[in-house]
This record gives sequence, structure tokens and C-alpha cells, in this order.
Amino acid sequence: MSRRKYALPALIAALVWLANATPARAQYKSSSMYGTAGVQAPSVSGQAIPSAIPQGEMALPEVNVPASAANQFERNAILSLPDMFARQWNPAEEVPPESLISERYLRSADNSARLISLKEAIYIAIHNNPALRAVELDPIAATEGVRGANAAFDPDLTSQLDTSKDVAPVTSPFQAPGSLAYTQKFYDWNFAVNKVSAITNGTLGITFDNNRTYTNSVFSSVNPLYQPTLEASLVQPLMRNFGVDFATINVRLAESAQRSAQWSYGSALQDFVQRIGNDYWAVVGAKENLEVAESALKFNSDLVRVNRVSVQVGTLAPIDLQEAQSAAATAEANVYAAEAALKSSRSQLRQDVMLNPAGTFLPENVEPSDQPNPKREITDNEETALEKMVEYSPQLAGMREAIRTAMLQVKYQENQMLPQLNLGTEFGVTAVTGSTPCVSNFGQPGANCDVPGLPVPSKFNGQKLPFGGTYGDALNKLLSASFYNYAAVITFEMPLDNAAAKAALAQSRIAYEQARLQYRAALNQAITAIEAALANLQADVKRAEATREATYFAEKSLRDEQVRFRVGMATTHDLLQYQSELVTAQGNQVSANIDLENARLALWYAEGTLLRAFDINFEVQDPRERPWYARF
Repeated sequence: MSRRKYALPALIAALVWLANATPARAQYKSSSMYGTAGVQAPSVSGQAIPSAIPQGEMALPEVNVPASAANQFERNAILSLPDMFARQWNPAEEVPPESLISERYLRSADNSARLISLKEAIYIAIHNNPALRAVELDPIAATEGVRGANAAFDPDLTSQLDTSKDVAPVTSPFQAPGSLAYTQKFYDWNFAVNKVSAITNGTLGITFDNNRTYTNSVFSSVNPLYQPTLEASLVQPLMRNFGVDFATINVRLAESAQRSAQWSYGSALQDFVQRIGNDYWAVVGAKENLEVAESALKFNSDLVRVNRVSVQVGTLAPIDLQEAQSAAATAEANVYAAEAALKSSRSQLRQDVMLNPAGTFLPENVEPSDQPNPKREITDNEETALEKMVEYSPQLAGMREAIRTAMLQVKYQENQMLPQLNLGTEFGVTAVTGSTPCVSNFGQPGANCDVPGLPVPSKFNGQKLPFGGTYGDALNKLLSASFYNYAAVITFEMPLDNAAAKAALAQSRIAYEQARLQYRAALNQAITAIEAALANLQADVKRAEATREATYFAEKSLRDEQVRFRVGMATTHDLLQYQSELVTAQGNQVSANIDLENARLALWYAEGTLLRAFDINFEVQDPRERPWYARF
């Protein structure tokens, strides 16, 4: 009897302490790395933790891709030749840097955690995430495609410098008197330039050939011989491959492809920002779920202690203790599951954000500082959301650009249906100079011979050849155009059925029609996405309010049931039932709040305004470039 006398006050005191415990707040020490408060953890990487994030990573990211972004990958065509030649067979240059990562670096990790907002996390991730940076290279590579298309109009300079000598046996006693060998030596220094016109698509060519010939033959009237030739030629399409701005159609196709690449990058950027937002709120939700699980474990653990005392003093049946122990074990399992979910979500956010001021293999952890805001006002309606979608959606804009590309392809294939009618013209001038020795005719003076006292020309005095002079004289005579040649030719070609061109034109028209239909289908899907996003957002707003009230009333009900339990009017089973309902209500509230934040992201994504919501100004840059050689 005396035992019950002292045990009853202790039991009452324990119950009072249990009643005053706040069931919605965790007092349990989490085994998670940072607990539930996002505290700073020590680094185990063996190096100091930077006290601040680099300013460049926190700044508003520049996400636009101008044409000048490709310049960093180009090298001077002339100045870089020696370096490229020197290292082209260097084995060390053939080993990719990624394969040289040290074991020490692989073991490095920055296990600190930093509190940052969602906008800061997005900015840092855009600066650092390698997957997004890889996508950013697509429009840069497409810029080189535009430059490659303009390269068709780049003047092509060619040159040839050579020397050759031919020594053959003489075949006639008069060919090279006094020598057994007939010798010829040639020198050539030739130059040419060809240019495709960006206006008419014709090809203009200028050729400047220079030949010097020396021989020991006595039959050569000019020896050595200088013979320069200057020729200009033009091949102009008149039907196929000709038309207003047709010469630059490949350039316009490349520009359209570059704009499409920018829109694809903008779409990938939106996907990435939404993913960072989902990762961020997943960590927030996992932390709050862990708090709920820890609070339930704390409540059940306290109930086990109270029931154990009650069983010991004989005021409670053992089955009540067993029920409380079962609930406590279940709550402990839920804590472990919540901790694992929190660690997993933190890892995903860490790897996506890539905050790594310490330069370790594993980057620094990120702890969210923002909390869900269910009271944030919703201003969008279906009409305004659809207008924003058409104006800002990068996916739809990329498809509109694809339609323009298909239209250009149709125009190109329509031109290829025409017959091939080309006009070719050529005009050239030439000159000959050199030494003009006296050429004997069977032992008598002949051409270019001058015997004093004899009339010129006569039987023994030949005609004076007008080709004497140096190489400079040959160039002067070249400009006089005394010796010239010209040609004009018209060529015509057309397959009788023109089957290949007709098939290609039909395919381009089909592709154009497909692009239009795909755009219409995408519009329908986008409208559905807008309506679904608005419906989900409005529903989640109401869910958040309803779950908040449900949590409030569940807490109040549990407190009332605790009072009834203290006076013996409620059983352990009843108390656990109310506590379970509170845990369910708290979990539903966490889920509703997180879903509401993700629903906002989903609506902005469907509208195409997700980047603008975080002050990121993405605009497609004009890829048009007109180098000097592409203007004529």
C-alpha cells in the first residue's frame, strides 16, 4: 500500500510533464549530419573552409550567348600554325586531363554546409554546374556553323612554285650540236584566287601564271623563254543556284539553326532552374518531415517511460506499455527513413548546385534558408498565363524557328527544280620575252642573225624576232594586251524527269507541314500544361490552408486527449490514435506547403517565365555575321 502511495504522485508528475511537452517540436537529437537546423559542420578535407562564396558565383548570371562567345575557341590562322605544328605529335597532349585525377583529390570533400536562399542556389548552380555548361556550348558550336557557311565566300588563294629539269639523249645531230644530251629546265611561279559572289552566286577566278624555260636546243629561237599569262574567268548560274539572296541561303539556314540552338539552351536552362527549385524544396520538405518524425519519436518515448512507471506501480496493464513500445519502435523507424530521405535530397541538391569554393572533389553542402510561403498572392489567371506562354516559352519559340528553317529548305529545293543553265566566260593576255640568239639554217645565218654589210633581211640575214627582253619586259608587254584569248560558253543540263529534285522538294514540303503540325500539337499540350498548373496551384493553396487547420485541430485534440488520459478517462490506445492523427496532419501540411512551392515553379515553367521570376534575363542573340568577303 505504501508503495502505491509514493508511486502515484510520481506518476502524476510524469503525466504533467508529458502534457506540457510540445508535440509539434522535435527535441530528439538527430543523427543526420546537420540535424534539423542546418548548422555548420566541420570540414574533413584537410583544408580551410572559405568564409564567403566567391562574388562571381553570387552575381546575376549572364545566360545569353552572343556570337563573340565562340571567339575563345578560335585561334589565329597564321600565328597559331607554329604551335600547332610543334605539338601535333606530342603524346602528352593526347591524354585527356580527366584521366589524370589524383587519388588524393578523389578523397577530398568539403563537408561544411552553408545557408543560402533559392535564388542564390540557382545563380550558383548556373555558374558551376558542368551539365548546364555543356549545353551552353551548343549555340556556341552553332555559331561556328554560321561562320562556316559564310566561309563559302572566302577568297581562295592558291600558289605553285616549282622547278624541274629534263635531260634526254639527243635524237638528231642538229638538235644540240656538240652535246650528247638534250636538256630542258623549267621554272614556274603561279598564283590564283577564286571568289564565290555573295550576290550572284557566280564564281570569279583570276590566274597569274609565270613560266621560264631554258634548253640547249639550237632550234629554240627564244632561249631562255619568259612567258607570263594573266586570265580572268567567271562561271555564273542563270537558273538553278541563282536568285535574289539565293547565294546566302545556306548562311540563313545556319543562322536559323543557331537561333534554334539558343532556344534549346533556354529550354534546358528552364528545365535546370526548375530542377534546382524542386531539389531545394525537397530538402526543406525532408527536414520538416524529419522534425515531424522526431517529434513523434519524442512523444512515444516519453509515453513509454510514463507507462513503464504506471505498470510498475500497478495502475496500468502491461498491454498499454507494449502498445506504447510498439508505437515508439515504429516512430524510430520513421526517423531513420526520414534521415535517409534528407541525406539523399541534400546530396542531390549539393551535386546540382556545385558550390565548391574549396575546390574539392565533393562540393560543399547547401542548406536552404527559405521557407514555404503559403500566403504568397497568386495573380495569374488562364488568360494572362496563355499570353505569357506564347510570348515567353522557349520551347514554342524554338519550334517557330524550326518552321522558318523548314520554309527556307522549301525555297532551296524549289530552286533546285530549275534546269542547270550556266554562263562561262574567260579572257586572258600573255607575253613572251627572253634571249633571241642567232639560229643557223644548215650552217648559214638564219632567224635573228645580223651579218654586217648585208641587207636585212637577205639570204644570209634572218628576220629580227620581236621577243628580246627580260622578265620585266614580259610583264610590260602583258599589260599591252597585244596577245590575248577569250572564250564564252553556255552549258545546259536537266534530267528528263527530274525525279531526284522532285522527291527532295516533296520531302522538304512534308517536313515543313510536319513542323507546323508539331507546333500546333505543342500549343495544345502547352495549353493543357497551363490549365493543369493553374489548377494544381489553386488546389495546393487551398490544401495548404486546409492542412494548416487540420494540424491545429489535431494538436488541440491531442492536448484534450492528454488531459483525459491523466484522469484515467482515456487509454493508451486512444492517446496513440490522436497522436498518429497529428503526425498524419503534420505530414500532410508539409507535403501541401512543398507541393505549393513546386506548383508555382511548374506554372512559371509552363508560362516560360521561370527565368524572369528569378530575374534571369534570357534573350536570343542575333547570330548574323557579315565578314568583308561575304558582302560582295
